[in-house]
Amino acid sequence: MEHNEAVLLNPAPADGAQGGAPLLHRTGVCCHGGAKMAVLAYSLGKREINQHFTIKNAKLISLVLVSLLIVFHTASRYYGGGDSCEWLLSKGRYLGENVWQPYGCMMHKYKSNEANNCLTPKRVVFVGDSRIRQLFYSFIKIIDPEQREVGNKHEDISFLHKSSSVNVEFLWYPEANNSMKERLISWTHEGSLKPDVVILGAATWSIKLRSGSSETLQQYKVNLTAIAVHLEKLADHGEVYWVLQDPVNEEVLSEDRKMITNKQLEQYNEAAADVLNRNGRSRIRLLAAARQAALETIAQSDDGLHLPESTRNVGAMILMNSMCNNKLRPIDGSCCQTVPPPTLVQKLSAFFFLASAVLFVVLHVLGNNHQRRHVPPDVESLEEKKPATAGAAPGPKELFKALGRMGIIMGYFYLCDRADVFMKEQKFYTHSTFFIPLVYIIVLGVFYYENSKETKFLNREQTDEWKGWMQLIILIYHVSGASAFLPVYMHVRVLVAAYLFQTGYGHFSFFWLKGDFGLYRVCQVLFRLNFLVLVLCAVMNRPYQFYYFVPLVTFWFAVIYATMALWPQILQKKANGSGFWHLGILAKLLGLLTVICIFAFSQGFFEHIFAVWPISTLFELNGSVHEWWFRWKLDRFVVIHGMLFAFLYLVLQKRMVLFEGKGDALFSPTISNVLLFLSVVSFITYSIWASSCKTKTECNEMHPYISVVQILAFILIRNIPGYARSVYSSFFAWFGKISLELFICQYHIWLAADTKGILVLIPGNPSLNILVSTFIFVCVAHEISLITNDLAQVIIPKDNVALLKRLGAVGVFTLGVLLLSRGSHKTTGA
Repeated sequence: MEHNEAVLLNPAPADGAQGGAPLLHRTGVCCHGGAKMAVLAYSLGKREINQHFTIKNAKLISLVLVSLLIVFHTASRYYGGGDSCEWLLSKGRYLGENVWQPYGCMMHKYKSNEANNCLTPKRVVFVGDSRIRQLFYSFIKIIDPEQREVGNKHEDISFLHKSSSVNVEFLWYPEANNSMKERLISWTHEGSLKPDVVILGAATWSIKLRSGSSETLQQYKVNLTAIAVHLEKLADHGEVYWVLQDPVNEEVLSEDRKMITNKQLEQYNEAAADVLNRNGRSRIRLLAAARQAALETIAQSDDGLHLPESTRNVGAMILMNSMCNNKLRPIDGSCCQTVPPPTLVQKLSAFFFLASAVLFVVLHVLGNNHQRRHVPPDVESLEEKKPATAGAAPGPKELFKALGRMGIIMGYFYLCDRADVFMKEQKFYTHSTFFIPLVYIIVLGVFYYENSKETKFLNREQTDEWKGWMQLIILIYHVSGASAFLPVYMHVRVLVAAYLFQTGYGHFSFFWLKGDFGLYRVCQVLFRLNFLVLVLCAVMNRPYQFYYFVPLVTFWFAVIYATMALWPQILQKKANGSGFWHLGILAKLLGLLTVICIFAFSQGFFEHIFAVWPISTLFELNGSVHEWWFRWKLDRFVVIHGMLFAFLYLVLQKRMVLFEGKGDALFSPTISNVLLFLSVVSFITYSIWASSCKTKTECNEMHPYISVVQILAFILIRNIPGYARSVYSSFFAWFGKISLELFICQYHIWLAADTKGILVLIPGNPSLNILVSTFIFVCVAHEISLITNDLAQVIIPKDNVALLKRLGAVGVFTLGVLLLSRGSHKTTGA
């Protein structure tokens, strides 16, 4: 559990003075002593932090936090009202101009086809005054964006969408009086055509016509009491909403409306809430959130009474979410959605993890204390893992213990993103939400800089650091919704390409130098890449392709393996004997490039190959391989760039062209300076191009050809100067060792709604919430990395015969699952 604590910084002491050095003058000694004191204070400060805040202590704190948060949210929902429909209708806030965020849940932005699909063949009726008429028009514009506000002001209006038969009506009843009551009574008669949804609201005309007298308010209460009886009857057959009165801008009201004051409207709203929800069990829903939105925008009203169009659209979208979310179940519309029952696979997964925990307890009670083998400290993410050190294989107790720990973690995943326990909110991008956290992590990364153990080109500490800071930027990019800002989007695309570049570089280097194509290592790599995702596919009921990066890395590992393992196997040992073999490996890479180009320029051929069962089960998302085509095509050349770069570097290294000593520039001074200049120019040029690109489509078309420019520029800038190779950031490197786990875990326990929103553990305080959720998220990712290492040692034996037997069993089991899944899909389709 604690082996990764050593990754946290313990900086090396400053070099001592060399013997025989001349005495410095008094000022020099003073300055040198001050510098040493500063370095010592810096070192002791970091050591003090690491001593008292270890990863083990952090995980204990996170476990306590999760337990308390589960109790808090469960109790608040049970005692304080946890209906997300009530949250949607009652309160919220603006994240930015025209972006409304309901309290505790996510509001989907409905499009025309979705609205028609939901409302067909419903009848929706709006009843009320001119402000309800505005709401009616905003509502039907969601159904038909081309609809215009036509019709007489004080008359009924009907809307019928021809293609979907959606019927929406507006009935002019400006007062809550007997006329409105008679209309409601007519709908309650036996055999009458009842509306499926009724939206009502009225008050301003009563205030206007009777000059806001107190008697009018009392009569309003009496009328509402009579109306409420019939609204309850209508609620037996459909949905009923009463729209609370929006505020007015008293300063710009016309003279004949001056008696309509916000104080009066508040009194009428209190009366409506008191009458329509007297016992707290009424099925008449009060729409109050639109009023809250109007409080911030009423100053933009032209006449002081009618709301700006953007605010009316908020009210209409709230209504659409309330009516449709539970039917259409959009991922980014968590308001008003009930939790679906767990699938059979989810139930079996829960049983499996629970049984593992029980077996661990039984073995522990029986005293089976098999000694645990030391876990290798290189908990990597995207490159190959080193094999475990020699030692006795862990026994069944360690296996069930690891599975039990994984079960607890998967329970947290399920509660976060499948159960109705924690809240969710939508993302909203601003420059500050992306760039301020970026500055924070840069400062932390610099604070934890120390000397490298080695100064080789792209050494292990440096590649871990590289993966770490890239992963942190990607996390900030996702949580801030920065994909909306094109320059940031394009730079993050380069970071994803850089991960794949490292995949090509790392695996090629291993095969070229070691020549180990054994089954054991292949299974180790595939298990460590895919274990977490396969578990999440079962627990979270998501397809494999949903976690797109793992299929990408797995696919390219298989391609690299096939390229290097197929005849003729060309390794460094063979190439040292004859330069001809260097041409052979280049020919292999050229052949691979040709195959990539064939697939890239023939989408139909590509989709035909990957749509064949059972391969399609790995690459389909929502019944199509189009997403896989898009992801593959976007970075189709970068892996081969990484392989070619690794080949060139290893050849130059073997020929001793490079200078990799401590403090030495990588090349001669002239070549180093020229390459550094070109790298800086290339880096800046790419950034300028990314910032000037017009659309994502245009940028994505160019990305596969030019992303390598910025990747190579960074590598050279980071490695040509000797002093740059001799230091690294332990802060970034620590995150780099768990970068794959961080990338996958963010889907469900940091973000929410399958990355569409943000998980809310601390409601009402976004800054504290992101700190707490991040702390727990990082601890969970680190623990999963350890569990994966533990299980890899147990599940994958080094003996090839035993390994083949296990692979056979896994293959039979997988084939059975695929056949059952295919059969169930056919039955459903029939």
